[in-house]
Amino acid sequence: MNSTNDTKELISILEQSFDIKDFTTPKKNEISIVVDQNNVPTILTYLKDKGWKQLSLVTCIDWIEENKFELAYVLFNWTNGITFLVKTKIDRKNPEYISIIDIFPGARYYERDIHEFFGVKFEGNSDFEKPLFLELWDDKPPMRKDFDPLEYSKRKFPDRKYDVELSKNAVKEVIKEGEINERT
Repeated sequence: MNSTNDTKELISILEQSFDIKDFTTPKKNEISIVVDQNNVPTILTYLKDKGWKQLSLVTCIDWIEENKFELAYVLFNWTNGITFLVKTKIDRKNPEYISIIDIFPGARYYERDIHEFFGVKFEGNSDFEKPLFLELWDDKPPMRKDFDPLEYSKRKFPDRKYDVELSKNAVKEVIKEGEINERT
């Protein structure tokens, strides 16, 4: 049996066993499925057992119009070279999800990153609140679409006002006092 047949069989098993909301093959050697959030840990465990042992990435997308966050888990299988993308959506208003560090320990840092930049809490990951990059951050997570970077910058780094006339007069005073000449 070749990897194409293996993949078709795997998709068939997943479709029969879980509520697969969408299935696509966006590129050669790439499979993408959208599943109910309750099925993600079981599907990730199943895929890991079938050879998708490398968790390449966990990321988050803010679908503000739907009031949802999408979590995307990217797995890679070194035997057949196929990338598997497992996606699910969670509530944006109270963003909490189950940690997958029991399945993929490396997810610890991805979950911290997602918490820091989107505010998603991961039950079961005791480190999810430790900052990775934004140690003194005191505002809403900066990758949320409702975060206003201009307002944040103006609040944190207020515009400086320069009084041009005051500066000109100060220069004239120095010149008048002879400390510098006009050519310097």
